[in-house]
Amino acid sequence: MPFFAVVLSLILTASSWVCHAQTQATTTLEQLIAEALERNPEIQAAMHRYQALRSKASQEAALPEPTLSIGYTSVGRPYPFAGLGHQPMANAGVMYTQEFPAPGKRRLRAAGALEQARAGLRALEQVRLEVVSRLKQAYYRLAYSVHAEENLRERAELLEAFLKVAEARYAAGLASQQDVLRAQLELANLGAERDRLTGQAKLLEAQIRRLLARPAHTPLGRPAKLVSPGELPPLAQFLEAAAQGSPALAERESRIAGAEIALNLARRDAWPDLALSGGYFSMGAMGSMYMVRLDLKLPLFYARKQRAAVAGFLDELEAQRRELESAALDLRYRIEEEYTAASVAARLARLYATTLVPQAQLALEASLASYQSGAGDLAGVLSDFEKLLRYELGRLEEIANYHTSVSRLEELTGKAVLP
Repeated sequence: MPFFAVVLSLILTASSWVCHAQTQATTTLEQLIAEALERNPEIQAAMHRYQALRSKASQEAALPEPTLSIGYTSVGRPYPFAGLGHQPMANAGVMYTQEFPAPGKRRLRAAGALEQARAGLRALEQVRLEVVSRLKQAYYRLAYSVHAEENLRERAELLEAFLKVAEARYAAGLASQQDVLRAQLELANLGAERDRLTGQAKLLEAQIRRLLARPAHTPLGRPAKLVSPGELPPLAQFLEAAAQGSPALAERESRIAGAEIALNLARRDAWPDLALSGGYFSMGAMGSMYMVRLDLKLPLFYARKQRAAVAGFLDELEAQRRELESAALDLRYRIEEEYTAASVAARLARLYATTLVPQAQLALEASLASYQSGAGDLAGVLSDFEKLLRYELGRLEEIANYHTSVSRLEELTGKAVLP
C-alpha cells in the first residue's frame, strides 16, 4: 500500500475513534455545579453556621431571664413558718426580679448579632464561589487531560504508520536502522505522555468527586470539549464587579459595622443597668407584707473596666478598617494577575490555532512528501511530527489555562462577568 494511503487510512480510523468517543455520555459543567451546590459539605457547613448566627438576633433583643424567689423567714426556731402570725419578722412569700439593661443596650446587641449574621451570609456566598471555582478549574484540567490523551492516541496511530514504513524501507535497504530507532523512541515517548495524562485525569476525577461528596470510583462521564477563548471585557469591568459584588469585601464591611456597634455598646456600659423586684409575703394573722425594690449596677470602676473596653474596641475597629483596605488591595492585585493570565492564554490559543498548528501541518505534509520521494529522511518527518503534536497540545493547554483564569476571576469578582 502506498505510504500516503496508509497515513490517510490511519487518520480516518483515528477520526472515527474520536467520533465514537464523543458519543459517550458527556457530563456538563452545569450539572456538576448544581450537584456541588446541593451536596458539598463545605457549603453545607457554612449554611448551618449562617443559620445559627441568624437566630442570635432575637436572643440578643430579649430581656434577661427573670428570677423567681420563694422562701420563708422563721423566728425562734429554724423550721418553716415558726413564729408566723405572732412574730413581726416571721413571714413566707415570693419575689419576682427582672433585670433591665441600660436603654439602647438590647437594641445594640441585636444589631450586632444581625451584622454577624450578614457576615455569615457573605461567608456562605464566598464558600460557594470558592467551591464552584475549584470545581471549574478541576473540570477544565480534566477536559484538557482527556482530550489531550485522545489527541495523543490519534497521533500514536499515525506514528505507528511511520514506524511500519521505516521498518519496510529498512528491510529493503532504503533506510537506516537509526530511522527505525527514532520512530520507536518517539512512540515510547507518546506512550509515557499518555500514561501521565491518564494518571492526571484520575487525580482530577478524585478531586471532583470530593467536591461533589460522591463515593470513590463513581464514574463522572466524559467532560465536554473545551471552548475556544472569546474576547475578555475590559479590566475595569472586573474591578468594578469586585467592588460591588465581592462577598469577601462585603463580609469585612459587615465585620466593621459589627465592630462599630460593639464600640457603641461598650460606651453604653457606662450607664447603670437596673433590676426591678416585687414581692408578696404572708405574715399569718398579722396581715400581709408587700415589697418593691430597685437595684442599680453602679459603674464605679469605669476607669479600669469600661474606659479600657472602649479603647480596646477602638483599636479593633481601626484594625478591621485596615484589614478591609489590605483585602481590597490584594483583591485588585489578584484580579489584575488573573486577567493578565487569561489574556495571555487567549492570545496564545489563537496563535496556536491560526498560525502554529496550520504551519506545522503543512511542514509535516512536506516532510512526508520528501520522505516518500527519497529526498528526505525520517528524522525530519519525526521532528515536524513532534512540533505539530506540541502545538496541538499547547493549544489545548492554553484554552484550559484561559478558562481556569476566568474561573478565578469569577470567584474574585463575585459574579460571572463573561457573557
